Amino acid sequence: MAGMFEVFLDEKSHFRFRLRAPDGMVLAVSAAFSDKAAAVTGIAAVRECAGMGLITDLCGEGRAQSGSAESVRSAGPLPVRQNWHRRPDTFHTRAATIRRAASAARWSGAA
Repeated sequence: MAGMFEVFLDEKSHFRFRLRAPDGMVLAVSAAFSDKAAAVTGIAAVRECAGMGLITDLCGEGRAQSGSAESVRSAGPLPVRQNWHRRPDTFHTRAATIRRAASAARWSGAA
């Protein structure tokens, strides 16, 4: 089962939505919206962007302190790939070509 979006009113009477995992855990909570229609539009935007959303690492060079300080120092910094947001293949070009081919008018041959 997929996750579920819930639209709700917060304590200041603003509309918000949250994304719940199939097990009920809250994965994300939106910003405040002035009306329900705007919240639903926000859900549509999240659905559109989330599937192919890029990940930006804002953590810097170090790692989280999960073990001893020695194990963290010996592990070294995380490798950072330059231009990680640019795919080496032509995925986006191929996807656009496929979309165009699928949405193009089809000739039935009948006149």
